[in-house]
Amino acid sequence: MCAHVLVAEDDEMQAELIRRSLLAEGHTATVVHDGSAALDAARRLRPDLVVLDLMLPVIDGFGVCRVLRRDDDVPVLMLTARSTEDDVLLGLELGADDYMTKPYSPRELMARIRTVLRRSGRGADRREEPVVRAAGIAVDPVRHEVLCDGAGVECTPAEFEILLAMAAEPERVFTRRQLLECTRGTDRASTERAVDVHIMNLRKKIEADPRRPVRLLTVFGVGYKLSGGR
Repeated sequence: MCAHVLVAEDDEMQAELIRRSLLAEGHTATVVHDGSAALDAARRLRPDLVVLDLMLPVIDGFGVCRVLRRDDDVPVLMLTARSTEDDVLLGLELGADDYMTKPYSPRELMARIRTVLRRSGRGADRREEPVVRAAGIAVDPVRHEVLCDGAGVECTPAEFEILLAMAAEPERVFTRRQLLECTRGTDRASTERAVDVHIMNLRKKIEADPRRPVRLLTVFGVGYKLSGGR
């Protein structure tokens, strides 16, 4: 997937980190540092997605989102350091497609961007997005298909996002919180304990003996990992 992403973030170091992460994912990025510049860039450049910080100078993120939704249907992913329910609900009511609460990892942000782009159908060359393979499992982000040892596996949207993230980085240990972040675009009501249920259900689908998993392993006191290499 290759998309043009507009990043509106007044923290220059944070904006540069997001920009580099987007480039590493194959996207192009335009960075602005205030709300007025964000609206101007959105009108001129017609981006595929806007990553929008709420605490922007000149015009805050709420105001930017309000105008964007009046003029366009571009997907908006809000970034907020204010995690109160009222702020989150207001952002969603204004038309934001998703939100992330600071602090967050760049990898979690890229996963959320992929989800929003996939859901919106934005971005070019989607057919070229590679199938992710690890531990005898193939996850196709374009066709939204999973194969295990060549056989098709039916996954819920949340299970799919968890498996896609883990297959992209085999042997990496993911915390429940990190896996929960992967599901936010598909299962907003999920909790960290719900991640355990998703893992249990995935084991039933990809393990010969779910009670003695050899692929989807528990790392006690930390979380889970997908073992087996590419």
